[in-house]
Amino acid sequence: MKTKYKFYSRFIKTIAILLLAMQFISCVNTRKATYFNNVGDVSFPEIFKSGEPVLQKNDILSISVSSLNPEAAKIFNSTNLIATQTSSSSGTTTQASGYLIDKEGVIRFPMLGEIKAAEITKKELREKITEQLKRKKLLLDPVVDIRYLNYRVSVLGEVKNPSVLTIPNEKVTILEALGLAGDLTIYAKRDNVLLIRTEDGVKKTRRIDLTSGEIFSSPYYYLKSNDVIYVQPNKSKVASSGRAIQWLPVIISALSLVIVVINSK
Repeated sequence: MKTKYKFYSRFIKTIAILLLAMQFISCVNTRKATYFNNVGDVSFPEIFKSGEPVLQKNDILSISVSSLNPEAAKIFNSTNLIATQTSSSSGTTTQASGYLIDKEGVIRFPMLGEIKAAEITKKELREKITEQLKRKKLLLDPVVDIRYLNYRVSVLGEVKNPSVLTIPNEKVTILEALGLAGDLTIYAKRDNVLLIRTEDGVKKTRRIDLTSGEIFSSPYYYLKSNDVIYVQPNKSKVASSGRAIQWLPVIISALSLVIVVINSK
């Protein structure tokens, strides 16, 4: 009887230690699992830069032309278009049409032929098209509007819906992008989010701390086209995928079976 009691006592202690170890491994610091821990009642200035990024090869543009003579403007809005498919955070796919900036850095515009578009801003391209329409007397007082069709950011890692997001208004914050991807999971490393950005042909990486209010004054608060956000898993996620945790239920079940067998004797 005393032998059974000693074994049972050791078994209870073993289970308690294992459960305590699991609790310790899976414990998540709540300050690391929440956003903006040091933010009180404060105001942050708007840090969005209105300066336009330059157009790049493989950008797809929507270019619409209007004038005092709508019939004359029709030809500039219905030809030489390329179809493209884009995916949303919900997994749906939509199709849009626009002008592709090809590998030579040009678009092919009706009546005007090839126009250099890469390495200039939308404003500069708009002025260039408007000037040529006036100079060739193709339209009277033309109005040209240009928008991106493939302004997108990628959100990967510990988010609910990793995806490539197409942004229609060409202005999005890192918080909005994460929201569109379903927000971070509980296993996300919120104080070390990686941003990958290409500028002047060079890929740059920046680390962003979402637990700090400094994010609101960061130059990386607003995203640019083709930015990539990668959210790393925290230690709890890594530990939970370890072999020790995976085998723990099996070990507990085996010990339970042993104590049942001993008590039945």
